[in-house]
Amino acid sequence: MTINAEFWVAVAFLIFAAVMIYFEVHRSVLDALDRRSARIKAELDEALRLKEEANKLLVEYQNRHQEAEREAEAIIANARIEAERVAAEAKTKMEELVARRTAMAETKIAHAEAQALAEVRAAAADAAVSAAAGILADAAKGNVADALITRGIAEVKAKLN
Repeated sequence: MTINAEFWVAVAFLIFAAVMIYFEVHRSVLDALDRRSARIKAELDEALRLKEEANKLLVEYQNRHQEAEREAEAIIANARIEAERVAAEAKTKMEELVARRTAMAETKIAHAEAQALAEVRAAAADAAVSAAAGILADAAKGNVADALITRGIAEVKAKLN
């Protein structure tokens, strides 16, 4: 009988398979594969959990961003309203100040006119009194004339002042 090489390969393989089964290598290989499978599954579960957490954070940050934009717009709108109010207030105060200053100037002008008119009247009265005194002095002579002149001057001064 001729034993060929294929026979010996088959025998060697069977012996090898028997040794492997005897020493329960297949169990350790299966256990190693199970452990690796469990580790990969745990890593996948962890990756999925991290992805979900990242998505939640992304949504939360997008919401915060939108809220911050709304707050910024509200702040800008309030600042515009406040600036308009301050400008209107300043305009009103300026108009009031101009009106007060104008009224004060008009009052001063009226007072100066009244004072100038009084001074002109006083000067005219003094001139009239002087002229009347001169005329009466020439027309009337003596004690009677002096009494009349004095009394007339006093009356004119009293009426004009």
